[in-house]
Amino acid sequence: MPITPLTPPEPPSETTTIGFIYPDHAAEDDYPLAEQLLGGDMAGIKLPVEHIYGTDLHAVPELLDLGSEGRLADGAALLAKHEPDAVVWACTSGSFVYGWEGARDQADRLAAVSGVPASSTSFAFVHAAQALGVRRVAVAASYPDDIAGLFVEFLGAGGIEVVSMGSADIDTAAEVGELSPEAVIELAVSRDHPSADALLVPDTAMRTLGEINTLETRLGKPVLTANQVTVWEGLRLAGKSPLVRTLGALFGKRGN
Repeated sequence: MPITPLTPPEPPSETTTIGFIYPDHAAEDDYPLAEQLLGGDMAGIKLPVEHIYGTDLHAVPELLDLGSEGRLADGAALLAKHEPDAVVWACTSGSFVYGWEGARDQADRLAAVSGVPASSTSFAFVHAAQALGVRRVAVAASYPDDIAGLFVEFLGAGGIEVVSMGSADIDTAAEVGELSPEAVIELAVSRDHPSADALLVPDTAMRTLGEINTLETRLGKPVLTANQVTVWEGLRLAGKSPLVRTLGALFGKRGN
């Protein structure tokens, strides 16, 4: 009996495109990696990234400038050619530094100028924790203490209790982007807390997508990282919830 050759599956007829506005350059290669892990063209998912630029410093005045309405409007204009279904400001500190209401206004203005649903990494952390039923977390931050403290306040405004917070006191995103995978794992693991339901690792300047499963295995709990939740948030806004095993517990839960 002749063997019928297998026909490769056809790509989906519709593509979901999530656009990301990313500050400067550090770990933006996590986004093409995420697209690959999610199946890319075969899954009908595109994750284009466009850059805006500011002073590369984890300090309040610089972060307020980086996340300003004008800079994000510039990013939205760069993304327009990709015709995104949703847009996410891929910066944690450049959103939570505005506080809860300020970050809400920031996202609303970004949605207005983009013409599609919009959010930011800070809200992505809150929504991801809610999707997993997580209420008590540990934070492993790369930032200086004062900036990390603002993230703790933001999480509190979102109903998430931070049981411990450890910061690495790194001043610039460029320095964070130079951390080795081993250094990322050590930074995260050393700042976990046994009473935390999950570990949160903010800062989109840190490459983490390749380390999430290792961290979750080491810690025995969900790990939420900045670039991971940013991608998830964009897909959530577009009504997509792909299941993959390579991006941690967050992407293993249907109905996010």
